[in-house]
Order: sequence, then structure tokens, then C-alpha cells
Amino acid sequence: MSGATFLVVPQWQGSGSSRAMRLIDGAEAIRGDLPSAATTVVPVPASAGDSLGTGVHRFSSLISIRDAVLAELSVLEAPVITIGGDCGADLGGIQYALAGRPPGSVAVVWFDAHGDLNDVDSSPSGAFHGMVVRALLGDGAEGLASTGAAVLPRSNLVLAGTRALDDGEESFVTASGISVLSADDVADPQTVVEAVAATGATAVYLHIDLDVLDPATMDGIGYPEPFGVQPGQLADAVRALRARFELAGAAITEFAPESPENAERDLPVILRILGSLTAALPAAAGDGSASALGGSNSSTNGGARHLSTDSPPPDDTV
Repeated sequence: MSGATFLVVPQWQGSGSSRAMRLIDGAEAIRGDLPSAATTVVPVPASAGDSLGTGVHRFSSLISIRDAVLAELSVLEAPVITIGGDCGADLGGIQYALAGRPPGSVAVVWFDAHGDLNDVDSSPSGAFHGMVVRALLGDGAEGLASTGAAVLPRSNLVLAGTRALDDGEESFVTASGISVLSADDVADPQTVVEAVAATGATAVYLHIDLDVLDPATMDGIGYPEPFGVQPGQLADAVRALRARFELAGAAITEFAPESPENAERDLPVILRILGSLTAALPAAAGDGSASALGGSNSSTNGGARHLSTDSPPPDDTV
């Protein structure tokens, strides 16, 4: 790929964390390393917003941000890489990618420790970042849930690195036959490629929630889960997918550093992942070389906590 367009969406309203506004700091920290000429920022309302009786917290703000994202996407050059913000920051990006291509031609690989598959009835928190995938499948509050050509077929969804599902999500995954790859599966890039190939898709959208990574590799993760993916393994999987499928779009979300100093420590890992999304593919992929945006792996440590993103967060949650 010769280049990419970046859309920074510092949305925090979808988060269930008491410290959700750190997501703004995370998006801004990443933006500082992006090429300004290729970067657009979506203004995010300062207000939390209202649920408007939908059962989704801050629904009104989420709608306005999603609509602003769609407006920007209509004039930006593809592929667009969204920088969040919470996991809902690229809801519009995925809907736009699906609606703009033939039905069934786009698979979504959801790199995330969590399933984000709750609906309004099953969600224990009402936070949208735990409902995003379900909304993409067409289930959810009217206005956010996909409709028509923007609906993601269940057969075209691959959950990757997922290791913490709520009970309702577990039942939904089993009943729906959704493909789930463990962190160990992601360690083999060919396993991820084969899972997407099995969908019959010719293009792929890559959503990356940074909590898919092992929490020992970076600090700024709001909902860490132990035994995650290593940064190099994630980068290799991304490169392998790009080598096989057209990149319909991508996103990096949920960076919530506690301080500017913590952000600086985590950025090499994030830039390595960005490099795997943007750099020209070498003749022999997987050699771990740095890209124009990339960096070396991080050796920072972070304590692992088992906490679903859709559970009521404790006071010390980032």
C-alpha cells in the first residue's frame, strides 16, 4: 500500500470507564506521530450526551459522532485508518466499508480481548463499546445498528485474540457459529488468513483494540486481560492479511494512557502496529523490520486484570 489516510476520532462517550476521557489523550498522543497532511480529526462533543430512552449511555453524542465520521469518509481517500477513542469510534468506518462493496465481500477481523457482542438487553453497563459488534450485525438501538448493505453477516466476522466473553456473549457466539481465534491462534498468521479465507471475502477490515495485546507489553490499556497477543505476532498477522486481501479499512482503539510519560513508553508498540497496517509489503513478510511509522517492541509492564469491558467498572479502572 502506497499510503493511508488517517481519521482521528477521540470518542470517549462509548466507554464504560470512569476515566474514559483518557481516551482523548491516547488519540492525541498517536496523532502526534501521524503525517499531518494525511490526517483528519473529527470533533467530538464535550458533553456526555443522553441515552434518549435507548438503553445506550450517551446515545445522542454517539449518533452525532458516527454521522460526522460518515461525512468525512465520503470525501477521504481509502483506505482510511481510524484512530480512536473507544471501540465505537470506527462504527461508521466499518459500516461505510461494508455498504460500499458487494454483499459478503468484506470480512471484519475484530482483534480484541473482548467480544463487544452485548445488546441493550444483555449489557450490564449500557456502555456502547461493549455492544459495537452486535450493532454491526444489525442488532441494537435504532440509529446505531447497521441496516441494509451496512449489516455485517455473522459468517463474515472473525473474533481474534478474544479471551473474555460475558455469559450472554458466549451463548450468542455459540448459537451464531461466529469464528473465534484465541491468542495462540493469532500467533500463527496463516491461521488468521485461513479464517478470513473461509468467509469467502476478498477484502478485510481490521479493528484493533489494544487490549488484544498481552498487558505485559504496554501500560495504557483500560481493560487488560492476561495471556494476550504479543505485538510482533499481531503485526505479523496484519501483514499476512494485507498480503492476501484488499484492506477495506482499519482502526486502532482504546489507548488510555495514565500520563504523557506512560504514553511515550507505549507509543513504540502502537507505531509498530501502525507500520504493519501502512508499510509497503516486503517480498518476505514477517521479518520484524520497522516501517516508516513503526518502532521496536516495548518491554513495559502492566498488571493483568480480568475485567469485561461491558461490566460496571471499578473506581480504579482506566
